[in-house]
Amino acid sequence: MDLLKFITAGSVDDGKSTLIGRLLYDTDSVLDDQLEAIQRANRKNNDGTLDLAILTDGLKAEREQGITIDVAYKYFQTEKRKFIIADAPGHIQYTRNMVTGASNADLAIILVDARKGVVEQTRRHSFLVSLLAIPNVLVCVNKMDMVDYDQAVFDKVKSDYEWLTENLNIQQVDYIPVSALKGDNIVKQSTNIPWYDGKPLLGFLETVDIARASDRQQARFPVQWVIRPQTDELHDYRGYAGRVIGGSFEVGDRVVALPSGFNSTISRIELASKELQVAENGASVIIHLTDDIDISRGDMLVKQHEQPAVSQRFEADICWMDTKPLDVDQFYLLQQHGKVTRVKVQEVSYRVDMETLEKSTGGHFGLNDIGKVHFKSAEPLAFDCYANNKANGGAILIDARNNLTVAALMITKSED
Repeated sequence: MDLLKFITAGSVDDGKSTLIGRLLYDTDSVLDDQLEAIQRANRKNNDGTLDLAILTDGLKAEREQGITIDVAYKYFQTEKRKFIIADAPGHIQYTRNMVTGASNADLAIILVDARKGVVEQTRRHSFLVSLLAIPNVLVCVNKMDMVDYDQAVFDKVKSDYEWLTENLNIQQVDYIPVSALKGDNIVKQSTNIPWYDGKPLLGFLETVDIARASDRQQARFPVQWVIRPQTDELHDYRGYAGRVIGGSFEVGDRVVALPSGFNSTISRIELASKELQVAENGASVIIHLTDDIDISRGDMLVKQHEQPAVSQRFEADICWMDTKPLDVDQFYLLQQHGKVTRVKVQEVSYRVDMETLEKSTGGHFGLNDIGKVHFKSAEPLAFDCYANNKANGGAILIDARNNLTVAALMITKSED
């Protein structure tokens, strides 16, 4: 069955958690013990109905404050599709959490409060969606019940959002007027919104066409482990374990080991002690080569005619995740798959002002700041542009002094 991974994002109190709770509740995806927990919590809306937002506000601190702090993941399915939902925080100080939750999403649902329209967090989250190369956006104009289901309000939000996304790299944007609290246009078509003739939210999610970039990616195989048992039975055994993160590999393919550049041919592919002819994208396998060449953890196998960039100088979009600002005089550790190497900032091109989406230079690069940075690494890296292959264009930055992850990187190009 097809799987759709999507994230919900929006400003504080736009109703993200309520919308997800309503979707789960109305599709009978809530377990009996979860319903009992909601009733015991005795959290109700002003009209006396159950507060379904509690279904995603999983942490005690979140329930006490009535806000979403961490990314809450929920799973459900219908006869047509399976779904993984990531409910992202709305507060500005949790922007880093949204980046984590959105990194593997096929679709982003941006909630807009019909009463407030497009606000700063709408702009921030839409920019992040563009930065993270999520191809599809659904704008849910929520709380339509609080504006008397006025079409003019919906049209104004749509117009403002279209203007916002003119300069953003978002392939497809759709719009649905909803009321998560009342259930309008969540699972069934709302009789309160006769002027809207599109699908309700669930119908949209079940049928939206997601053209995954992985279907067009070139073959990549980061080596996670070199397997050499050196036992009497397996004296000459040498296999390279990892996960295919784009395209596919087949027995007989000519491959190149990067960054060394040595060539060889795939002789065998193993999966759980069984031999395969082809390893598809996402498969965790062991690859054997006809030649005994020098390959270590962190190296990468690629097809001879599908090579990525290999460079020590590169440009990347980054989201800073640490309370300590970026220090251009310090060495950091960059981790990409199993490879870890030292890097140093060569230049900070700009930071993005999330209120205006304008680029500014100068000043410190602090918590939740987003911008473009130029790096130089101690060892060559084999990478693709993040927009073409998220798995091979993404990396994390680590502070070597305390081993904390301080930034998420989306590599945009080589500079060699």
